[in-house]
Amino acid sequence: MVAHEVIPLELKRIRGILVIMVLMLLVLAGVLFQLQVARSEEFEQSLRRQSLRRVRLPATRGRILDRSGGRLADNQPCYCLAFYLEDIRKPGRWQNTVDEVLRRIKSLEPVVGRRSLVGAEEIRMHIRKRLPLPLVAWRSLDPAALARLAEATVDLSGTDIYIEPMRVYPGGEKAAHLLGYVGSAVLPDGVQAEYQYRLPEVEGKSGIERHFNDVLSGEAGGRLVRINAAGFKYSEAREREPDPGADVILSLDGRIQELAEVAIRGVPGAVVVLDPSNGDVLALASSPAFSPGSFVPSLRPEVWEGLLKSPEKPLSNRAVTELYAPGSIFKPVVALAGLASGKWSAEMTVHCPGYYLLGGYRLRCWNPNGHGTVNLRKAIEQSCNAYFAALGMQCGEQAIGRMAMEFGLGRKTGIALDREPDGLVPTPEWKKKTLGDKWRPGDTCNFSIGQGALSVTPLQMAVVASVLANGGDVFAPRLVLEVRGRDGAVLTNYPPVLAGRVAVRPESMQVVRRGMHDVIMAPTGTGGKARIAGIEMAGKTGTAEYGTSGNRRKHGWMIAFAPYENPRVAVAMVVDEAVSGGTTVAPRLHALMDGIFHPEGAGG
Repeated sequence: MVAHEVIPLELKRIRGILVIMVLMLLVLAGVLFQLQVARSEEFEQSLRRQSLRRVRLPATRGRILDRSGGRLADNQPCYCLAFYLEDIRKPGRWQNTVDEVLRRIKSLEPVVGRRSLVGAEEIRMHIRKRLPLPLVAWRSLDPAALARLAEATVDLSGTDIYIEPMRVYPGGEKAAHLLGYVGSAVLPDGVQAEYQYRLPEVEGKSGIERHFNDVLSGEAGGRLVRINAAGFKYSEAREREPDPGADVILSLDGRIQELAEVAIRGVPGAVVVLDPSNGDVLALASSPAFSPGSFVPSLRPEVWEGLLKSPEKPLSNRAVTELYAPGSIFKPVVALAGLASGKWSAEMTVHCPGYYLLGGYRLRCWNPNGHGTVNLRKAIEQSCNAYFAALGMQCGEQAIGRMAMEFGLGRKTGIALDREPDGLVPTPEWKKKTLGDKWRPGDTCNFSIGQGALSVTPLQMAVVASVLANGGDVFAPRLVLEVRGRDGAVLTNYPPVLAGRVAVRPESMQVVRRGMHDVIMAPTGTGGKARIAGIEMAGKTGTAEYGTSGNRRKHGWMIAFAPYENPRVAVAMVVDEAVSGGTTVAPRLHALMDGIFHPEGAGG
């Protein structure tokens, strides 16, 4: 009986184990079905994603051209010798591949004719971060080096000539501060996250290169590369071609730009030339300059440090970003303020004994012997401080400030360049808030002769010269005419912008213009050294002191327009350290104007 009862119990146990095993097999089959059938597409896509890498392909950068189509910034092919590590990798440790690349570089240096800048650390960095991409060992190979490589007997397997677009500036230092320069691009975090690798890419760091960077950069493309388990590329999946950047057409006249740079060469200073009929910037030069091409492909840290610390400030765009006291070139604005106030007339005279007496203080005139009795026209010709101090005291600082603001002083001109300051037209409110002091008669006297807290840029004073030239229209300086696609189609047009109008009577404007005409054309005018043969001109010289007591120096200024009856150019020129505007600047302005109006050297 006992043996008979045990058998069914054992059968039950066996049957239970079989049921459990069947259930487990069913679960396993279900999991396998999910992995191999139901979710196979999902896992296949995940595998593809893990073996594919996105590479960012920068677009060819757009050109910067002058108004005649002259190339100011362009691109040219840069021939590089690159190693493809998937073709020359060595088994075993990564160091074996590093050693092989170093060996090949050493064997190729005599053929290329110069040492490679790539060392062991650069190779290791490339393996860690850019393994599927070509490793560039030499850039900017000249035709002779390319020819030697073509005839070389050394092992060139795993190498190829790799072409990168390189930014070039055909004019060297020409228009450097206006064009700016490029450097390695810093992509936003969101853009960087889209790509595992990217090829070298530049972006504008200053000037037009920076201000119009989005237009010039175009739209980057992309490439999908398939990599193996070791990280080497073994195929390319697909590619989206980049869209090249658009061309930026400037208002700049290449010939006048060169003349402006020659005129200011050798001294720290700036020149701006405008077309008074529409505000076009025909030239904008700052001295000393720099070479934008030296930043391509990169600038050595010690060179950059030297540029930043140089007392001559070669990176500073003096024409746009530097502030100066205008001195006597501000007097035409003061003259118009007096005439517009109704408290002064062109016929009113002042006797100049060589100074203006304000209480017990004497405001000196530049001529210690005095100018005698002068009216407005003569006072402009002779730049008489005594006359303008008397005029300013009569019409008051508010009338002068309002007129200065009508000319566009005290605010940005809106030129398409960065870091333009407002400048300053001082007021009693400004002085109280900033200096904690009230406005005094001496402040009005200094204001009337372009000294004191008044500060302007050369560009702003070129606008003043332009307004005086055209009779009252305040045009915003137009630096960019249009943006064109590579097919020549105009994508964006920038028409002239009339920013305001100086509200004075035509006869008031005329008497001021006649005084400026005498500055250059009269035998006794302070700007006679700017005169050129056959062209009637008008202008105003100026000298402004700056620096601490015991170390006083002078800015030399001149504004001018020509021809007098139908002006085609309006100019502002400043030299940082000068004897005077008439002595230092006028001869340089003569050279500029003579080149503009006598391009064949026929001027006197």
